Amino acid sequence: MAGGGLGRRRLVAAALAAVLGLAGVSMVGYALEHQQVAPQPSVADTGSLSLPELKALPAPQPVLAPRIAAGLPRAEPSSIRIPAINVTSPVNVVGLNPDKTMAVPQPGPLYDQAAWYRYSPTPGEIGPSVIIGHIDSAKNGPSVFFKLGELKPGQRIQVTRSDGTTPTFEVDSVHSYPKDAFPQQAVYGDTNYAALHLITCGGSFDRQTRQYLNNTVVFAHLVG
Repeated sequence: MAGGGLGRRRLVAAALAAVLGLAGVSMVGYALEHQQVAPQPSVADTGSLSLPELKALPAPQPVLAPRIAAGLPRAEPSSIRIPAINVTSPVNVVGLNPDKTMAVPQPGPLYDQAAWYRYSPTPGEIGPSVIIGHIDSAKNGPSVFFKLGELKPGQRIQVTRSDGTTPTFEVDSVHSYPKDAFPQQAVYGDTNYAALHLITCGGSFDRQTRQYLNNTVVFAHLVG
């Protein structure tokens, strides 16, 4: 595990490529049969920015200044609950692949569960804690974060941690970003408050590449 903040930030940045391909498993067979498509947030208005500018967009700030100035001690997450979209899931841990990209839940018993990226802060620590999840699979249909794009500002997310605490986060905003213009700084850059960023795939599905064209990102901050 990275020893310091700089090392951790570098590892988070190195994992970006894998996150951009997150949940690329096709749901096209499921969608055609059941006519069910994941809810989508509004696409970020970034048309006037260049690709480098897009990737360096600053992190959205909470609508209200966080009331908790100090973060919690480090403790890994064990489960996540999002009542507004009926999500309750264990939270597993992912690290790095041999090529230094972020690992994602693989097909098998953990595929439909959320996963915390171990080189990001733990939920409740100062900085952006990153939890990922698949949107679907062609075989089984909707996965753990299928309805992530349905979240609205003000709704709550609870993450139970290994020390027995369950910090609560409030959603600030939900965005859909094109994968080729993913705002690295906005999602992985340092924050001076305890942030929680949830990521899955979204947007249109490209049948040729069998990949979604966008990523859905939920930005939230610690409130209790």
